[in-house]
Amino acid sequence: MASKQEQYGIPYTPLPSSSQPSQTVIVLTPYRRHRRPSFLRNLRCSLLFTAAILLLSAAVYCLYPSDPEIKVSRIQLNHIRVLDSYRPTLDLSFSLTIKVRNRDFFSLDYDSLVVSIGYRGRELGVVKSNGGHLRARDSSYVNATLELDGLEVVHDVIYLIGDLAKGIIPFDTVAQVKGDLGVLLFQIPIQGKVSCEVFVNLNDQKISHQDCHRK
Repeated sequence: MASKQEQYGIPYTPLPSSSQPSQTVIVLTPYRRHRRPSFLRNLRCSLLFTAAILLLSAAVYCLYPSDPEIKVSRIQLNHIRVLDSYRPTLDLSFSLTIKVRNRDFFSLDYDSLVVSIGYRGRELGVVKSNGGHLRARDSSYVNATLELDGLEVVHDVIYLIGDLAKGIIPFDTVAQVKGDLGVLLFQIPIQGKVSCEVFVNLNDQKISHQDCHRK
């Protein structure tokens, strides 16, 4: 009897045996980046914050308005005479050169420069000069002459007689400037002052010593 394969003409392929080797499966896990440690992030934020504070402080320091710098560049005694030793009167003349420096980054308009002279804390005379304009970070020199003709010293006559005996008379000079600082659309009032103690030698008609400081 013929087989069914030969009867119907269908090719026959035997099934593979169970001894065929098995397949290997590899499972890949997703890759995760390692995060930076938290202290590095904190350090970076701290550095940025410190840099911002330093920049802000520098801007405030540079732009904050300050009073002008007043300096006595030169002071010269022209002459001094004391008349009538019992009721002393003074003939006195000083020439001064005052330096006015604008330390700000804005322009400065000052109304006037006032220079006064005194003896033993009492004002004897005042001279006033015209105002001016200073650009940012600029300086200007102003000349002033203080003159006293026949000024009678009443209140401190005893001290003056003692100073005449020593041959040296101490005087006080004060230079003061007032003005407005132009900051954007605003005008900020400012002022500067310098005080000097001047010791005048009567014998050689010269200044023996002077000491100046800003106020």
